[in-house]
Amino acid sequence: MKLGCCYYPEHWPESFWVEDARRMAAMGLQLVRIGEFAWSRIEPEPGRYDWGWLNRAIDTLHAAGLQVILGTPTATPPKWLVDVMPDMIAIDEQGRPRGFGSRRHYCFSHQGYRAECRRIVTALAERYGQHPAIVMWQTDNEYGCHDTVLSFSDAAAASFRGWLAARYGTVEALNAAWGNVFWSMEYRSFTEVDPPHLTVTEANPAHWLDYRRFASDQVTSFNREQVDILRSLSPDKDITHNFMGFFTEFDHHDVGRDIDVATWDSYPLGFLEQFWFSSDEKRAYLRQGHPDIAGFHHDLYRGCANGRWGVMEQQPGPVNWARFNPAPLPGMVALWTLEAAAHGAELTSYFRWRQAPFAQEQMHAGLLRPDSTEAEAANEVRAAADELANIGPQQTAQAPAALVFSYGAAWTIGIQPQGQSFRYLELVFECYSALRSQGLDVDIVSPDADLSAYRMVVVPTLPIMPEGFAEKLAALACPVLLGPRSGSKTASFTIPEGLAPGDCKQVIPLTVTRMESLRDGVSEPGDGFAVTRWREDVRSRLEPEISDAAGRGVVYAKGQARYCAIWPDRALLRQLIERMAHEAGVVLTDLPEGIRVRRSASHSFTFNYAAEPVFVPHLGKTLAPASWHIAPREA
Repeated sequence: MKLGCCYYPEHWPESFWVEDARRMAAMGLQLVRIGEFAWSRIEPEPGRYDWGWLNRAIDTLHAAGLQVILGTPTATPPKWLVDVMPDMIAIDEQGRPRGFGSRRHYCFSHQGYRAECRRIVTALAERYGQHPAIVMWQTDNEYGCHDTVLSFSDAAAASFRGWLAARYGTVEALNAAWGNVFWSMEYRSFTEVDPPHLTVTEANPAHWLDYRRFASDQVTSFNREQVDILRSLSPDKDITHNFMGFFTEFDHHDVGRDIDVATWDSYPLGFLEQFWFSSDEKRAYLRQGHPDIAGFHHDLYRGCANGRWGVMEQQPGPVNWARFNPAPLPGMVALWTLEAAAHGAELTSYFRWRQAPFAQEQMHAGLLRPDSTEAEAANEVRAAADELANIGPQQTAQAPAALVFSYGAAWTIGIQPQGQSFRYLELVFECYSALRSQGLDVDIVSPDADLSAYRMVVVPTLPIMPEGFAEKLAALACPVLLGPRSGSKTASFTIPEGLAPGDCKQVIPLTVTRMESLRDGVSEPGDGFAVTRWREDVRSRLEPEISDAAGRGVVYAKGQARYCAIWPDRALLRQLIERMAHEAGVVLTDLPEGIRVRRSASHSFTFNYAAEPVFVPHLGKTLAPASWHIAPREA
């Protein structure tokens, strides 16, 4: 795994560049990402390019033995371009313009802006596509950051109407699919259809789902336009895009099919603070991040681009954007780096080289402070580089467990959650964490993936079953777990004929007759678990495998398949994984709190995410906080 950093030569006097490059190489870095926000310096006026500074920057890095990842600058269109075409900006759900003055101020559907993007990407690729320093291209930066996937501009509305016409053919077919007879919502032509916002009350959920599908397709096609140019003019270079954490606004599997390497931006402390984790978890993992945040995304994005993936931005210190921004525990930057290697990353790049003393991110730490002295993470990077040299290249091994992840499922549940605590990402993460906490390696895969090599398959929920998915599950010989709400909707966002779980009745014969959500704080007892958030009434000739204290069925099983009719808490997930592992002959490891294990093809890695020393039984030793143990893997 190569180490790198994100560098902005345009932010610093040119007299810094040679020494910066020398220090990067001396620290053990091999890769440098540049250029993704530099449009105004590359093209300061329409049609007038200034390549001199970028030529010198790339040549300086190359002379120091560093390889360059060059970003296309389309995430930050310059002011002159916004002034030329002011309608290129996105419009938010409340009808307000997302204006100039920060970044990502464009609408994916604006054809004029797309043409300008093709022009600047072509100019970059023609100039640097064969430069020996360039080893990879990054398209744009963090698609969708700051809630910018959904735009409600005139350009988006027009593109949506064309998308609907291509999908449905006739407006009559659209009316039937959406159930527009309800509330007299029928249309006479596609030109009458607007985006589903600014309605008096809830818009049609089928309308919303198609708008999310459309918006995701716009991201995919926007990215593909850049990829096609780069493939043509720089055919021997890899292409990546840097995805984000806990982000589901577009289908990353679709974008991943067009790139070579899926990368993501890893900020474990910020994600712990910003998402659903309990106050106790936020205190316990304040300076380390939850032990599954990094691993979850490593495995998710490893499944997005044929197994090739990396970390484009790794948190090296306090960030600037969360509600609270603690510093990592000493050793955590090195631990995060080594965990990426354990999951098979090709690269880990730290954001950023030097902390900026100006503008929006001046409170975001780097490997250097603004005065160029080394920050705390610098020595940890050296330690990680030494450890990586000692263990050598790592290859990903086949995991015993597959977890099925669907961006469409996230949209479907988000549109009509029925209970405000039913969060798709949280449910998937809890299933992943339950597997990892019992020592299992996990592959996170799309519903399209081949599942035949796995010994256990977990589907946390999949409300809309893709065609053929139920048959694929039915053909598996390994244990399969289906979570609540699976098969509960059709592709048109309707309740299926014969009720839920729809096509999955061929996997397990039962019918869900009623669903209910439970408010926060309500807990109904089970045998060692509790029923919270969500439960379903089930009609079946099967006897429940697990029931609650009142005798109501909770889990139903037939053959290798199980259906869980409630939101599974951690205790129930543990029970179910233990049963599945026993049936599959998979050995579990009962890990202490905060300890995680990951096995590559050649090594076994053990990491301590706890804030205190922990005795690890399978090692027979105590690991200090933010430390690790790496050993050759036993045959």
